[in-house]
Amino acid sequence: MLIKYTFATGETTEVEVNDEIGEFIIDSRRSEDSADRKERRHCYSMDAALYEGADYGTEDFMDGLFDDTAEENARVRRAFSHLSDIQQRRLLLYSKGLSIREIARREGKDFRTVYDSIEAARKKFLRFF
Repeated sequence: MLIKYTFATGETTEVEVNDEIGEFIIDSRRSEDSADRKERRHCYSMDAALYEGADYGTEDFMDGLFDDTAEENARVRRAFSHLSDIQQRRLLLYSKGLSIREIARREGKDFRTVYDSIEAARKKFLRFF
């Protein structure tokens, strides 16, 4: 039985093997192709999205909060003062454009911990704003 093998360079070669090994190779390739199709259908490719793009971010709730008046700035400062130091720091980093994953990486914390902290800060901020 002849088995075709294609190298990464695109070059194809044929190797003659006995029937038992040939059947094993064909079954193995068939299983691998089936698993690839299943994964493409059921899994989300990280290559399909921009790195930490809109698929993984949250809406920027700070848009529209500032209208450059002293009264609005005072309201923002007052609402911000109700947050813990950690929430203030994380919210400031997030507002400067860092992703939640990057903040977690910098602080050595789990993504979910930082996400929950920022979400709690956002809700508390909006409650006092």
